Amino acid sequence: MLNKITKTFIKFSVIAFTSLLILFAFNIAKNNVSASASVNWQHVAEQGLSKKDIAARRWISFHESSNRYYARNGVCYGKFQLDVSYLHGDHSKKNQELTANKYVASRYGSWSNAKKFWQQHHWY
Repeated sequence: MLNKITKTFIKFSVIAFTSLLILFAFNIAKNNVSASASVNWQHVAEQGLSKKDIAARRWISFHESSNRYYARNGVCYGKFQLDVSYLHGDHSKKNQELTANKYVASRYGSWSNAKKFWQQHHWY
């Protein structure tokens, strides 16, 4: 009788130990996601902008794509519906956020000016 109880205890211990190892490995894998994936690129791209420009930037991204990084409309792609040629093959969130800032700065000078243009023409 004791032998059967001991065997059951050993089996249970092995199963429990294996389960703990799997959970431990999963936790390590989950926490080792690349630093880039855990960065909120929207917040990074908004650093240094005024509250008015942040609001305008968010307004434009919502009206262009409902804030969807994978939105597509003809040759326009992503959250800000940039011409795909501006992204140079890199459709990442980081590139979309930072490229949108460069585009707006060079064309309109500010996100607030870009929003005014958008409201008049329904594109920017």
